Amino acid sequence: MYNTGLFSLEFIISMRRTMFNTPVISDLLCLFSTVVLKLTGWKVEGQLSTDVKKAVLIAAPHTTNWDMPFSLMMAFKLRLPVYWLGKKTIFKFPFGPLMRWMGGIPVERSRSTNMVDSIVQLFDQHDNLLIMMAPEGTRSQVQEWKSGFYHMANGANVPIVLAYIDYQQKRGGIGPLYQTSGDYPKDLQEIQAFYQPFRGKYN
Repeated sequence: MYNTGLFSLEFIISMRRTMFNTPVISDLLCLFSTVVLKLTGWKVEGQLSTDVKKAVLIAAPHTTNWDMPFSLMMAFKLRLPVYWLGKKTIFKFPFGPLMRWMGGIPVERSRSTNMVDSIVQLFDQHDNLLIMMAPEGTRSQVQEWKSGFYHMANGANVPIVLAYIDYQQKRGGIGPLYQTSGDYPKDLQEIQAFYQPFRGKYN
């Protein structure tokens, strides 16, 4: 099992509450998110079917640190109890416990890890698990997406949820489900085609 420092993935997911499933707090954050999104002019679209218990949600395009708070507020409004992958540096003291309570799972990018295999194993062990991540792997402009999201979904045989954020039209939410075929180049081309109309804060 991949270890995220003091906390294993299994501990983060199975042994602790996050802000998404903490009684009262989750309701208050849902209300807060709904109000803030409305006041700032953002529209939340779509809904994840209650039949979808396990999935990898990809949130794109990712161009700014503002993507995370907006994505989390949309998740609250849609009542999606997501876990999300983030770079390990944002989990440094004193913010680490808070980030983990927010559903964050730190990822070490500077060295090779078995994160993909560990996530696949977690999907096998849990009946309800939604993992959210940015396929670009960074908010900087990139030519190619990281393939980890695909191999997690394909290895666990769970769908990819095409979630999006569009700063030009101030909208975001849940798009269609995509079931991988195992043909990564073909599938990636189809997935990226869905995101063509959406614009990040910085392009």
